[in-house]
Amino acid sequence: QVQLMESGGGLVQSGGSLRLSCAASASILSIKYMAWYRQAPGKQRELVAGIDSGGTTKYADSVKGRFTISRDNTRNTGYLQMIGLKPEDTAVYYCYAADFRLYNYWGQGTQVTVSS
Repeated sequence: QVQLMESGGGLVQSGGSLRLSCAASASILSIKYMAWYRQAPGKQRELVAGIDSGGTTKYADSVKGRFTISRDNTRNTGYLQMIGLKPEDTAVYYCYAADFRLYNYWGQGTQVTVSS
């Protein structure tokens, strides 16, 4: 069982930056895949970025070139660095992880609000 805790959300002006963190309660060496999803009001949850245990990443087209996902196995933490934020990036951001048994875990979410 892995618990995920996000932090780093907040209010930022358009063009600003934030770094989200996802701290895992267990070694993330047991985690095959980590990702960040987001959900805006009235919209479905969508994949923002993902990273596998080998470091291969994928991004939604809407965030390519602006967001960077990473993981620090020594700190059992995943990150989402966000630059050039836009009002349309406003959402609750969720950390997701799947272990090698393919069990899924979700964090509680952190609010990101980008003002114009």
